[in-house]
Amino acid sequence: MIGKKGEEKMIKHVVAFDVSMGKSTMVIYNRYRQCEFEGEILHNRPSFEQLHKTLEQLTKQDGQTPEIVFEATGVYSKGLEKFLQDTHYTYCCLNPIQANEETKSMRRQKTDKADAHKLAQTHFRNERVPTYVEDDYYRQMRAWSRYYDELDTEINHLHNRMHAILQLSFPELETLFSPRSALFLNVVQLYPHPDEVLAHSKTVIRNRLKQNTRKNLSLKRAEEKGQSLLEAAKDSYPAISNQDVRCDQVRDYARRIAELKEKKEQLIKQMVVLSEGKVEYQVLMSFPGIGETTAVRIIGELGDIRRFKTHKQLNAYVGIDVRVYQSGKYEMKDIINRRGNRHLRKILFFMVKTMITLRQKTKNHFVEYYDKLKTQPQRKPHKVACVACMNKFLKVAFHLITHGITYDYEAATNYS
Repeated sequence: MIGKKGEEKMIKHVVAFDVSMGKSTMVIYNRYRQCEFEGEILHNRPSFEQLHKTLEQLTKQDGQTPEIVFEATGVYSKGLEKFLQDTHYTYCCLNPIQANEETKSMRRQKTDKADAHKLAQTHFRNERVPTYVEDDYYRQMRAWSRYYDELDTEINHLHNRMHAILQLSFPELETLFSPRSALFLNVVQLYPHPDEVLAHSKTVIRNRLKQNTRKNLSLKRAEEKGQSLLEAAKDSYPAISNQDVRCDQVRDYARRIAELKEKKEQLIKQMVVLSEGKVEYQVLMSFPGIGETTAVRIIGELGDIRRFKTHKQLNAYVGIDVRVYQSGKYEMKDIINRRGNRHLRKILFFMVKTMITLRQKTKNHFVEYYDKLKTQPQRKPHKVACVACMNKFLKVAFHLITHGITYDYEAATNYS
């Protein structure tokens, strides 16, 4: 490994792991690049305690800690990472793309033992930066953000299933009410079939709508919605009867969606409570068009922004850095890499769309930049302009968070 001044850094021992479910193949190489040990460890307390003794012996023998390297394998490598963090060892956790690039020239066969050996052998000639260990706050925020995303995905699946059944039982409901509203979910649970509406008077329908809607629904609005519901029920011609099991099924879908939406709100409240005292939360909340949900989800997916040295590294993490391809006379148009964090890309894209929607209510230089891109002689398509705004936002956010400054429209041009 080459040091800062060009001379080779002396590595006395390298410990490499090829991680799989519940166990790892482990090899130890000495300074002469010879293998001193090859074996297998289980991901349990006795094996990790024995590994700790081995690492302590190498540290005492060499007068320096051994260099540790392994490839990230999703949830399977997390146990090993936790052990190394708890015992305060630095390590290099390579992403699969990096590991493949650095070892493919040596690889002749694909086995767990061979992979561990290649990681150790290539560690002597590659400048590998130790993995940045984030504070537990960021790890918890990421876990909450991913949980939120899973709930969102489940809600979308349930909405699709509910839509399919409503087309058979009472399709008019989706035109009378917004399918994403709480009132719609309540109506589906109360009246999944027009016959059930026609079995009640206008007064009963009005009262049931008001009683079963958690958000304040005025008596007048409940009566208007009840009247519309009655009229739609009279005109409806359902493909199934009100005794069909699918009416119970669609009720269940609506109930589950309502519960999942409530869980999402609880998650955001927990994330906000945990983040209120953090600089990044205060900075993000100062941007026009960013609310609590967007702010905490950006933190959850972004992690500690201070681990990046430049905003260009941040762009690469998000996956909006430009990929250039040129061969002979052919030159591909610049497109984004899409290799980064797809969850964060999605959050930032919808954040920019929200900012554009709120253009009349706030002063926002990102929206002004979007307008500039859309009106210049070679006007950019909507998505291209939005990605350009995401790029600019990350640059500004990086500067503000690392310097502890909140957003100010007048000063924005100085750091964008």
